[in-house]
Amino acid sequence: MKKINVLILLLAALNLLSSCSNNNRFKIDTDKNRVTVKIHRFDKDLLTLDTTNLKAGVKKLYSKYPDFLPEFVYNVLDTTAADTNAVSHEFYKFLTDKTFTQVNKKTLQTFDDVSDIEKKISDAFTYIHFYFPEVKLPEIYFYVSGFNRAIMMNDKFIAVGTDLYLGSDYPAYKDYTYEYMLFNMRRECVATDLVSATLFRMFVMDSSEYRLLDNMLFRGKVMYLLSVFMPDEKPQDIMGYSEEQWKWTKKYEKEIWATVIDQKHLFSTDLQLIRKYMNDAPFTAPVSQESPGRLGTWLGWQIVESYMNKNPKVSLTDLMKDSNYQKMLEESGYRP
Repeated sequence: MKKINVLILLLAALNLLSSCSNNNRFKIDTDKNRVTVKIHRFDKDLLTLDTTNLKAGVKKLYSKYPDFLPEFVYNVLDTTAADTNAVSHEFYKFLTDKTFTQVNKKTLQTFDDVSDIEKKISDAFTYIHFYFPEVKLPEIYFYVSGFNRAIMMNDKFIAVGTDLYLGSDYPAYKDYTYEYMLFNMRRECVATDLVSATLFRMFVMDSSEYRLLDNMLFRGKVMYLLSVFMPDEKPQDIMGYSEEQWKWTKKYEKEIWATVIDQKHLFSTDLQLIRKYMNDAPFTAPVSQESPGRLGTWLGWQIVESYMNKNPKVSLTDLMKDSNYQKMLEESGYRP
């Protein structure tokens, strides 16, 4: 009996090692051929402007941030003014708005030193460059949004509104956002959100793919990449779930999948239904009011994870090129 128990433990250990090595087959040494990210601190330069001499300050900003500033003026200040005096007036209103005086101070304090965030992004960008060397990586900017938008990007840069990452319990957020969104408005989420935005910028879903399955597995592929490129992050942090939400998904994984299948949702092209599974929300309505939102993305990630474990010869490039999602599902052997 003792020998049998030892054998069972040995087999379990070997299975665990096999699983770990399979999950880690894409791991690289990020100290080699390193991509070093230096964040452009537009937020600091903006919030430390002398409001008694804004015309000169704005000119300096235009000189230092020629690519970013026009986007900020248009998207955040909400003006198309080209005249320096007119633009300076908009900056003055933005910087002296009493609603955001304390917010701006808190932002400078929270993001005074961002070397830890730069390291995380540098590590992830090193992975991206290693596996997708043809991709031109974006410049990274920090800015303050006036609670406007967390991420702003174009073909040259990705920018993060640091004033939207001051902590889930930051009092000012209660009047500006929904409660279910607060969990991800933390400094710890910045690097993950940035890398996620980079990946969704790199890979665009084919507009002909309208089924829930297609949406699930496309986003699932991106989440899989995110987990590979940020191996030190917990899976719940990759997904943007709390510990409790993550535990709920694992506990009810079988029931979640059964709902999708039994309700014949998997191949649905109903955009409203697809949004209920994929969009950020307090819960995933077709499944349960106790569930977290975005279960379609989470489920897609589980299927892709299963597919990659079952098919160890598939490269990351192969994965991202493959849009035959029905075949991918079949070959995943996904059975929760």
